Amino acid sequence: MILFFCCFCLSGFCSLVYQVVWLRVAMAAFGVTTPLVSIVLSIFMAGLALGSWAGGRIANRWQGKSAGFFARLYGGVELLIGVSGILVAPLLRLGHSLFGTQAVWDSSSYYWVSAGWIGLVMLPFCSLMGATLPIAMAGIRAAFPRHSPRSFSYLYIANVAGAAAGVIVSAFVLIELLGFAKTQFVAAGLNAAIAAVAAVFSRRLPSAVGAVRVAAAQGSGAALPPTGHFIALPLLFTTGLASLAMEVVWTRQFVPFLGPVVYSFAAMLAVYLAATALGSRAYRVTAERGDGRAANWNRVAIAAGSLALLPLLAADPRLMHLRHWTVRFGALRVAAGIGPFCAAVGYLTPMLVDRWSRGDPNRAGAAYAVNAMGCIAGPLLAGFLLLPNLGERWTLVLLAAPLLAFGCWRQPGSAATGQRVPVRLFVLALGGALLMLAGSRDFESVVPGAHVRRDYTATVIAAGSGMNKRLLVNGYGVTTMTPITKMMAHLPLAALRQPPRQTLVLCFGMGTSFRSALAWGDAVTVVELVPSVPALFGYFHRDAGQLLRSPRATVVIDDARRFLERTSGAFDAIIIDPPPPVEAAGSSLLYSTEFYRALSRRLAPGGILQQWLPRSDAAVASSFAQALGRSFPVVRAFASSPKFGFHFLAGYTPIREGSAAELAARVPPLAARDLLEWGPESTVEAEFQAVLSHELPLRQLIDAAPRVPVLTDDRPVNEYYLLRRAAQLLH
Repeated sequence: MILFFCCFCLSGFCSLVYQVVWLRVAMAAFGVTTPLVSIVLSIFMAGLALGSWAGGRIANRWQGKSAGFFARLYGGVELLIGVSGILVAPLLRLGHSLFGTQAVWDSSSYYWVSAGWIGLVMLPFCSLMGATLPIAMAGIRAAFPRHSPRSFSYLYIANVAGAAAGVIVSAFVLIELLGFAKTQFVAAGLNAAIAAVAAVFSRRLPSAVGAVRVAAAQGSGAALPPTGHFIALPLLFTTGLASLAMEVVWTRQFVPFLGPVVYSFAAMLAVYLAATALGSRAYRVTAERGDGRAANWNRVAIAAGSLALLPLLAADPRLMHLRHWTVRFGALRVAAGIGPFCAAVGYLTPMLVDRWSRGDPNRAGAAYAVNAMGCIAGPLLAGFLLLPNLGERWTLVLLAAPLLAFGCWRQPGSAATGQRVPVRLFVLALGGALLMLAGSRDFESVVPGAHVRRDYTATVIAAGSGMNKRLLVNGYGVTTMTPITKMMAHLPLAALRQPPRQTLVLCFGMGTSFRSALAWGDAVTVVELVPSVPALFGYFHRDAGQLLRSPRATVVIDDARRFLERTSGAFDAIIIDPPPPVEAAGSSLLYSTEFYRALSRRLAPGGILQQWLPRSDAAVASSFAQALGRSFPVVRAFASSPKFGFHFLAGYTPIREGSAAELAARVPPLAARDLLEWGPESTVEAEFQAVLSHELPLRQLIDAAPRVPVLTDDRPVNEYYLLRRAAQLLH
């Protein structure tokens, strides 16, 4: 049995590594958009569901085979899964080369084409992952019939614990050291090792042909109470739906306390998986006692429904509201907020599958497939319907309600066993839920005068007055009213040798750079990922409505990189201001050599790229400078004033090196008034001089950390930094 446990633990580890890597590769290939992320995760879960169902049927058809046969079959499946670590990422990139740069489809059609290719590439391997569970159950049934009735929960614990380890090790160690490609090769090697172990030990496993007939009469199988067949599958679907939907909600709730970095999302996922594993272990302990304590799933469903609202308290901004306290205890908030609910679901899910299947791989595979189908529906329901219309608070309430309702469902045969619906527990849980609902506050409640908008991508808040206005996305401040954002537009446009005709702004923010570019009188296109961000343009600028009605202004809701690769236009200036922090998850896709390769095709002859890099450590600045220097033959760098980061101008032809006075002379009157609107200088020449006086060689940034690799899609140096900073502290 321990052999099955260890193999499944490693298998869970590999599966999460693949999920992380494939999602990132798909994002780089097809766009960092919520629909694309939903497509990838849905295909991954659909593969698990399909494989679990098909694997159960295969195992049932070959139920007379020996344990060694199923061990070898399991090893063969793991070996094929390992092949995915070599094939999937290149095939996804091939899809990008075939379809990703085509402008012939509209956005909706493009998503269908992308989904078709991603499904064609990923679905077979994800199905193999799903098939491992019923196949391993068949091996246990043949070798250890006494343990067969609860073999699902045994393997489930191992798989979830391994997945938690996969999240931690890959996100916190492997990707930073090796990059995405080599990390998936590590997983492929582990799959091959599992296959080898299964082949070696297949001859040593005991065999009990016909065990499926005798298992019910032996040991723990006789202790299992009858199950409610009618309710088990709907409840399994509901637990899958609720837990994955709530994961989308938790991301928005806890980002203000953890920051929008990969480690925040990894920590939430790790807590989710670890707590699920602990809950499953608790079920195993109570079930093995044989005293009936694990029989009443009503109590667990009621507890899960009530605990689902704990994140409202844990994410209450009034709790230690000072910024340094909230950051310090952000991980504790996550553990306290989502851990109890995940443990309850971890207890409930294997209990239901065990009781539904009694060790039958076919029934277990079908039940687990139903659970996986709920996991597909959950994020789609939360992201596209509930959150945009109800917000985080009422989305959690709506997701918790079915669990409470299931808890009140009377189990078939309960009269014979003396079990009753736990009315007192339900009343207590409902009272606790109402108290949490009434006593907690959302993040925007502590932001005076907050204007809140929600969409399928994020919750966006505009707040403040005068020059103290600010924009927050999922509770994290992304920009303020600063003259730096004006200089991002005016500096490259003044440096052009010819007046601009077409300008592209990537990332909308408050709309300041977009507004400044329009002041030059040319056509300006701006691309923004979050639909609610441009909708708040009028909060920050009084003339927003007039500007948006201008025939020269175009606002596009899309991923910036996806837009660049699919548009046919050429631009005299491309202005990029990725939202801070520089470590933000996914931000490297707007700094990498692959991104600049796509961008270079959209620069008109003599065109200029303006790239803003927020303040960062020497390693990030060096890695970024290498990427920019390798992508463009001409690069100029300026430390901004005040020194919050760097302005970079890049292109394929020499960039004007005139004096501040010469640049100022090229600025039209309307643009000059815009540049001086917020100061800090009183003349256009002085504004330019404040930037030009801080020019520095690109080599200076590179030499500050020369051993750091160039920033690529595979090595996102800015996003994965934990080991590097730990080494700096030690030295």
